[in-house]
Amino acid sequence: MAVIPMLAYEDGAAAIDWLVQAFGFEERERWADDDGTIVHAELDAGGSTIMLATPTPDYVSPKRIRELSAEARKMYETPYIVDGVLVEVDDVDSHFARAKDAGATILSEPADQASGIRHYRAEDPEGHRWMFSQEIQS
Repeated sequence: MAVIPMLAYEDGAAAIDWLVQAFGFEERERWADDDGTIVHAELDAGGSTIMLATPTPDYVSPKRIRELSAEARKMYETPYIVDGVLVEVDDVDSHFARAKDAGATILSEPADQASGIRHYRAEDPEGHRWMFSQEIQS
């Protein structure tokens, strides 16, 4: 069994470029229609797949939803991951530095958890939330 996140972006092409630069994903596929809108793309995240597209011109990103809705803004006041993606990485601190340098909105800095992991939380430019974690070696 595999779980594959399928994320929508207002600007799929810009999202792909940013996710590759900031989070170190690798682009596998990019299909665009005649006007350049991404209709399907796949990124590799260390052997796992993330799919993304711009589903319709009417799609509104999480970031813009918060700008338009007081209720949504309130829901996202917490730094926790709301409808987000967890990605396991080998070195959470270097991953954090890369994401921060690329302009990710940092929701929480790397910290050790009682569960034996170290993680940080970030948001991409369209407001999707991500948690990156690493198992702590004892």
